[in-house]
Amino acid sequence: MIRFLDLTFSLVGLVLGFPVLLLLYIIGLFDTGSPLFRQERVGRNKKPFTLVKFRTMRKDTVSVASHLASADSITKFGYFLRRTKLDELPQLWNVLKGEMSLVGPRPGLYNQEELMKAREGQGVFFVRPGITGLSQVKKIDMSTPVKLAKTDAVMINNMSIANYFRYIFMTLVGKGSGDVVKQRK
Repeated sequence: MIRFLDLTFSLVGLVLGFPVLLLLYIIGLFDTGSPLFRQERVGRNKKPFTLVKFRTMRKDTVSVASHLASADSITKFGYFLRRTKLDELPQLWNVLKGEMSLVGPRPGLYNQEELMKAREGQGVFFVRPGITGLSQVKKIDMSTPVKLAKTDAVMINNMSIANYFRYIFMTLVGKGSGDVVKQRK
């Protein structure tokens, strides 16, 4: 049932959201010259997939977890995208393709060894990663990998249609935040 909901909402979101996606893409061209950001992430059963987002950082930013990147690398438009969570919209394509769900653990990077180990121990890799979930609405990011993995496991073990809609609703009304980045000095 959740996969059916993912397919339906991602397809509707991409079709109805196309004008917004196009506008953000065009603005992104002026902001960074390369509005889409692609990065290999850890998917279900630890299978790699290419996550697609709107670029919020300069193109020359080192490819690391957001909490390890400097806030100086975020563009002004990138701050807007992160604050409004619009940078996540292209991930609807990942959901449509079956690489992600709307609700699930945020996909990490393969070089996040502590997070990989913690998630392996909690059985987190048996589900599709998601755009939002319990950790996001509780403002738990990848800078606390053990806490994140435990929270992801709680969400997975208690997943229901009601919780699926609850996490989406909480995200849409502004609960939670994006990944933390190092503050400017």
